[in-house]
Amino acid sequence: MTPAELSRTVLHAVRRAVEAGELPGVSVPGRAVVAPPGPGGRGDYATTIALQLAGAAGQPPRRVAEVLRAYLVEADGVTDVAITGPGFLNLTLGSAAPAALVAEILRRGPRYGHAPTAPGAVDLDAPGAPVPGAPAPLVLTCAHEPRAVVVAQAAARILRSQGTPARTRCAAEPHPAWTAALGARVDAVGGGGSGETAARIRPVPAPGGVLRLGRDAGRWALLHPAQHDRPRVGEGHLVQRESNPLFRVRYAHARSRALLRNAADLGFAPDAAADPGTAAGAAPHAAPATAPAAVTADARPGTTGVPGTPAGPADAPAPRALLAALAAHPRVLAAAAEHRAPDRLARHLVVTADAALPFLSTVLPRGAEKPSAAHRARLALAAAAGTVLAGGLTLLGIDAPDHL
Repeated sequence: MTPAELSRTVLHAVRRAVEAGELPGVSVPGRAVVAPPGPGGRGDYATTIALQLAGAAGQPPRRVAEVLRAYLVEADGVTDVAITGPGFLNLTLGSAAPAALVAEILRRGPRYGHAPTAPGAVDLDAPGAPVPGAPAPLVLTCAHEPRAVVVAQAAARILRSQGTPARTRCAAEPHPAWTAALGARVDAVGGGGSGETAARIRPVPAPGGVLRLGRDAGRWALLHPAQHDRPRVGEGHLVQRESNPLFRVRYAHARSRALLRNAADLGFAPDAAADPGTAAGAAPHAAPATAPAAVTADARPGTTGVPGTPAGPADAPAPRALLAALAAHPRVLAAAAEHRAPDRLARHLVVTADAALPFLSTVLPRGAEKPSAAHRARLALAAAAGTVLAGGLTLLGIDAPDHL
């Protein structure tokens, strides 16, 4: 069960409770947020829907949670529902849940987390011509300054990914040097129309020197910090070391692609239908939490690509942190679009990469070990991680190379 499917399951439980008269005065909301449980939580996902509905129901949140729990425990794919705190519903899913998530990511590809494209919606990469009957685009206006243009450009792409038509407008054409170095462009220049819906993008301006970083490192330097923070444009964005978050994200993506090539050499492919979490046990070798100072994305079978670090076994448990990060990706994209904040996506890519890197060393067989179902399932999870990282970098306008 994917997070989207679980959200629909929660809403179905609300609808059944309302129809049964157990939640009088409640209107079924259009959306139920599910997310990995926080501190003190349990299970695979948690939702605050009971707290959201308590006021309309005229009942304490915990009582609303008890009503909903009775319906949720009957849902297919849900094996347990626990109530914690003032009324948090914590849901444990069946063993097929990780496999369903991986299969969904590989099916959607880099557009995992994007909203379904509605008729007349604009293209993700360009605003296109106005379509009769389509919603008026949201116009993101920005100052004639490189960071403002880059942030507006990335925010518009994220908005389009969520089905919101968006255009960018600046008082003047971006300087040719900004376009050459950073790929900074806008859809329109000059003043806007009187009837347009506009939102102002106002990041702290970039200091001098950002252009020398080049397109990928320069865009990351401008997009990764929150807009109210002053970006740093030092040479640290260019070094291939674990201290560089962009390098960790791109390395994790390249490593996932190298694993697919290595697996093909060994004669096996990813199996998205298998559960990457079925194998139990702990790895006897601790993998590094992040990429070390010197790394190579391509590695021979049975190694990690990290000098001096042995590969983990196939029976190492699937990482909950990685599965949680992948499941949260659609929610992060939606929040980044709502707040017009590309930094939320950039920071989530770092979280995903840091969760993926220690797992990637456990995917391939070691030594004379033969490829098994566990290897194929874990290879599918690695491919899914690489897919999410590539899709996120693309939305930010940053290249995701298969080789580093």
